[in-house]
Amino acid sequence: MIPLTTTPITAQLLRGAIELELTEHGVLPHRLPARARTRGADAQLAMAEAQPSGIRLAFRTRATTVELDTLPTKRVYVGAPPRPDGVYDLLVNGRLTGQGGVAGGNTVTIDMTTGSVTHASGPVGTLRFTDLPADVKDVEIWLPYNERTELVALRTDAPVEPVPDSGRKVWLHHGSSISHGSDAASPTTTWPALAASLGGAELINLGFGGSALLDPFTARTMRDTAADLISVKIGINLVNHDLMRLRAFVPAVHGFLDTIRDGHPTTPLLVISPILCPIHENTPGPCAPDLTELASGRLRFRATGDATDPTRLTLAAIRDELAGIVAQRSADDPNVHYLDGRSLYGEEDTTELPLPDALHPDAVTHRRMGERFAELAFRDGVFSGTAG
Repeated sequence: MIPLTTTPITAQLLRGAIELELTEHGVLPHRLPARARTRGADAQLAMAEAQPSGIRLAFRTRATTVELDTLPTKRVYVGAPPRPDGVYDLLVNGRLTGQGGVAGGNTVTIDMTTGSVTHASGPVGTLRFTDLPADVKDVEIWLPYNERTELVALRTDAPVEPVPDSGRKVWLHHGSSISHGSDAASPTTTWPALAASLGGAELINLGFGGSALLDPFTARTMRDTAADLISVKIGINLVNHDLMRLRAFVPAVHGFLDTIRDGHPTTPLLVISPILCPIHENTPGPCAPDLTELASGRLRFRATGDATDPTRLTLAAIRDELAGIVAQRSADDPNVHYLDGRSLYGEEDTTELPLPDALHPDAVTHRRMGERFAELAFRDGVFSGTAG
């Protein structure tokens, strides 16, 4: 048996990460840089940006055995059904050939009725893949989109090297928990990951659960990140946080887009409005867990805002405003475009594939959204002809 050799995990072996942080165990991939993480990021965003949605190890090797030590941080919601361990996807030459998980790790226990959060430490675990083809191949290990994942050690039975640049266009995307992954089956089947694969693009996913809030530091991160294609999906978190009124929303969107344009003045920029979410179509937030459902072990959400207040944001109002904003900007910016999110998941879809918790799409819906986005944006739309 050939002994395994440890290879340092560096930025050259990672794709989709904005920054790496050295930790006592190894390295922690981040999707926001340190300067953004110190600009008022709350606990929700800190948790979300450190969950490596779209981040993958990528290397070229003859290895037939690959081991990866990680320290995951898992979430537990009091009263809700247990969450399964995060899934790692193994791709060989672009094809899914294996999946696995890492047990143990740290846990964060969240009580949604009181807002309390407790932390418990756990051990490092090992992911192992064997019997890989012995020829030279490109290997990707996509990290769980829903678990903060410290990378401790990479071991193989043959040398590894970074994968050369493929020449594919880089797609930079920002959105909410739906873009982050919500309840997708695995990291390569979140709707952005699937759309990127179908569209032949390299994904950088800045989808942050509960945190697509027009934060200026997120816009600056996008401004400073090299990209060939850019999209922003805006709306649902602004409504379910009841974060701002209509008066603040329009200039905030303009400011967010202006900042992106400071770094990407002519890059194709797609503004995507929310998918259909019946509880918030005409009822504003805040959004809250349905405690009667939670008592029965089911997690569902409800809208609690005042639907008679015309200044409050609803999804219907946001779609109208975003369409108007893009129409106005496109007069002197021909590379900015609008996509109605209901073309990804709309009225007919809610009958066939209702949102299980009234807020987030399930695994089947993620696949449908990814396939539709690939068709609307990459094959027939604003990104067509731009992905290598």
